[in-house]
Amino acid sequence: VQLQASGGGLVQAGGSLRLSCAASGAILSFFNMAWYRQAPGKQRELVAGLTTRGSPKYQDSVEGRFTISRNNAKNTVYLQMSSLKPEDTAVYYCNTDPPESCGSDWCYWGQGTLVTVSS
Repeated sequence: VQLQASGGGLVQAGGSLRLSCAASGAILSFFNMAWYRQAPGKQRELVAGLTTRGSPKYQDSVEGRFTISRNNAKNTVYLQMSSLKPEDTAVYYCNTDPPESCGSDWCYWGQGTLVTVSS
């Protein structure tokens, strides 16, 4: 059991993508969840978070462009990304918030999904 992020790809600036995060065998609705990203040569950073009660938070650079949500019936967390910019290029990961705070190995960092935004 591990977090699986998917939905990345190559998109032109101004385009949109939707990332998905699933973990079979773990109930994501029990946890505050978040999306993180790591660009080449940079530290991993939190992009958006969502509490168990549905309260979102966003990094300033993505506020108004990205939307985090969850579908508890599908046990999935999403990140809708719009108006993408080249500086959004990174590997995107989902994890608990704080990261790896689920008390089990299912929330160890997964491989992430690569988002590349061309100018």
